[in-house]
Amino acid sequence: MSYTLLSSPLQGFTDYKFRNAFHKLFGGIDTFYAPYIKLNGTLAIKKSYQLDLLPENNTAIALIPQIMTNDANEFLFVANFVQQLGYKELNWNLGCPYPMVTKRGLGAGLICDAPKIKDILTKVHNESDILVSMKMRMGYEHPEEILEVFPILDTFPLKNIAIHARIGKQLYKGGVNLDAFETCLKNTKHPIYYNGDITSVASFKKMQQRFPSVDHWMIGRGLIADPFLPSMIKNNTTAYPENKLELLQEFHQILLDQYRESLSGDQHLLLKMSSIWEYFAGLFNNPQKTFKKIKKAKSFKNYQLAVNEIFTTEKDLIFRKS
Repeated sequence: MSYTLLSSPLQGFTDYKFRNAFHKLFGGIDTFYAPYIKLNGTLAIKKSYQLDLLPENNTAIALIPQIMTNDANEFLFVANFVQQLGYKELNWNLGCPYPMVTKRGLGAGLICDAPKIKDILTKVHNESDILVSMKMRMGYEHPEEILEVFPILDTFPLKNIAIHARIGKQLYKGGVNLDAFETCLKNTKHPIYYNGDITSVASFKKMQQRFPSVDHWMIGRGLIADPFLPSMIKNNTTAYPENKLELLQEFHQILLDQYRESLSGDQHLLLKMSSIWEYFAGLFNNPQKTFKKIKKAKSFKNYQLAVNEIFTTEKDLIFRKS
């Protein structure tokens, strides 16, 4: 069975610098989703959003922009902006689970408001020809919330609905609810994409066997935790490439160089790289020890020393998981 691998948008991680380096060194992802655009009440696109979506910054990859909003006019404004850049699709984020978002009726906090979802989609489809797709949780409080929205969604020509098989209040804790996801498959006419806890070749195969009708699979945190995962899935292997360490080092160096150029000050840079190492550390035999070395580095010089030590002294311990 043919299938498509998608990169789930992760705010603060999967910007164009990350996407381009990932595509060049690892591959395996067919389409990337850009982190969401959020307007904060003003009809203006921040420069960082513009840079992230500029076609010249995304020449080698297929990219779909995303919006987070609960306002139809904002939706239309962003739709017009991305269309001017040449994009034909805009993904609507109803999946972000963080309380600072959901308590404002955004992300997963909007799923329970079916009338508002209907009003927004009606206005957007009446006044724009943008192709709309959805990225959703199954609800915020309970997984039945999405079932109440499906009858409304089925009245619109959506491209697809990508569902993270958790509810919002879980954040990323606890397991995915595969029974509830299966119920989703039976209750909408739209194509459903799967998202959630694809962290290994084995877990992907397990999901494939459970949901044979799904042919689009979205990888989020697993993409950062193991950049080799998508290509390993595509090649049906659990064996890492022989030059795995060199590839990871090159990936790290590209990100480090580009973020050092664009971020203001070493402390900002160290925070950025530390957040990435929270995931990278899991590739090593002793993740806590590895990440501790990064956290202890309070200057750029010490950070470089820590990274060199990790790649030199722990190279024989890397990638020992299946």
